Amino acid sequence: MSGHSPSEVEGGAPRPHSPEDDDRLVVALVRGVHGLKGAVRVEILTDKPESRYAPGSVLYREGTDDALTVAWSSAVADGPGWRIRFEEIRNRETAESLKGAYLEVPVRPDAALARGEYFWHEVIGSIVSDVDGTVLGTVRDVYRSGGAEVYTVAGGPYGEFDVPGVRAFVRVFAPRRGEIVVDAAALDLSPPKRSGAGDRPKAPRRRPGPRRPRSAVPPGQGEPPGSA
Repeated sequence: MSGHSPSEVEGGAPRPHSPEDDDRLVVALVRGVHGLKGAVRVEILTDKPESRYAPGSVLYREGTDDALTVAWSSAVADGPGWRIRFEEIRNRETAESLKGAYLEVPVRPDAALARGEYFWHEVIGSIVSDVDGTVLGTVRDVYRSGGAEVYTVAGGPYGEFDVPGVRAFVRVFAPRRGEIVVDAAALDLSPPKRSGAGDRPKAPRRRPGPRRPRSAVPPGQGEPPGSA
């Protein structure tokens, strides 16, 4: 992971924990079921699927302490996502109960990130300004699209708009001090229409589907941030 945009696509705000507990970060969203033996197809919400979904890894359904031990996993050859089969799930009927569920991994609160990397929950709430100093709003959400992270900004003169996490649009990315500077001219922003119809500005559109905060690092030289 490198650059200056989000990069380890993991974790919204960590779950509350006692000192001896681990935090958890979201690494997958179950989109469907594959075959009769309980395999599921997941949307990748991590830059490290090979290690996060490796056989023997333990995932948890969000909000539960039920362990799901990866028995087998593989990237989908003819489309996005991965297929995973868990030791605890042996048939299609049981696997159906996971559809729509986020899957988490435990991470120690003191887990170190590489320099320039951030969890997505650290990005949420950051003030976003134009290069001329005009405040454009705050980051309300982060999601991943087309290999890059995208920040949803709202609360400013342009209403709600999306900022792809690449250097062409993001000039300063410092969420720990609450500062993100973008190039409003490059984003081609325009004020929302007063009619209430079509009031999203001229900015890259988000793809459909659920959006959930994960994690972050800065954009590369005009390209989406890389993976670790």
